[in-house]
Amino acid sequence: MIPGTRLVPATGPAGAEDRALPEEVPVALVYNGGTFAVMMASPADLTEFAVGFTVSEGIAPADEVGEVEIAGHPAGIELRMWLPATREAAIAARRRALAGPVGCGLCGIERLEEATRPLPRLPPPRWSLSAGAAREALDALRRHQPLHDATRAVHAAGFWVPGTGIVAACEDVGRHNALDKLIGALALSGRDGAEGAVVLTSRVSIEMVQKTAALGAPAILAVSAPTAQAVALAQGAGLAILSGAGGTIRAYSGTILETP
Repeated sequence: MIPGTRLVPATGPAGAEDRALPEEVPVALVYNGGTFAVMMASPADLTEFAVGFTVSEGIAPADEVGEVEIAGHPAGIELRMWLPATREAAIAARRRALAGPVGCGLCGIERLEEATRPLPRLPPPRWSLSAGAAREALDALRRHQPLHDATRAVHAAGFWVPGTGIVAACEDVGRHNALDKLIGALALSGRDGAEGAVVLTSRVSIEMVQKTAALGAPAILAVSAPTAQAVALAQGAGLAILSGAGGTIRAYSGTILETP
């Protein structure tokens, strides 16, 4: 059985059977001995989750994270990290102790202005893609979702490089967690986010734009449409959003999609 799943009895038209369901556990992000956030997440790729969350939330760059200690706890899992003393002020300014529902990526933000803070302008993209290539990227992610195949209950985030395909993919019960895990995996492998696009199985909301911008990727490809606020934020950052909702590739922001 795939790690992070549990067999649970269920009944259907054909009678009783055991079905694999995804695990969902509290995972605490702990910096320098203090809890910053507690997120409900799938208990896999936890080092990647710790590094990716640290980067995407602007707490510290990946090279300052060092070793991640994964510690069991009676109520869940702790991801313990030690950052340089120069990061203490940033941690204290944004510290939050919370249980973050998997459907909410902005839980714990203390000031309304932080939710829609402007993003730095990304450099112009180094590459472009056709609508056909965008569709191929979305289809390719489907082949990198073993946890979804087993449970039909999780999201995925992948990184697609033109001419190469999906080079990394992560899954989680939370779409934000899946993206954080992907960002961590790319950081740990030393891959430059500007090389490719983030591919998502979920809708594109503000926090997904913020995390992708932190990665430095110039585009998001998603199976669902974005929110209006996500498009506005992406436009200001020079980030392309492409959606395959309804079977047609549509560009909502950016200039990365080649014109027919």
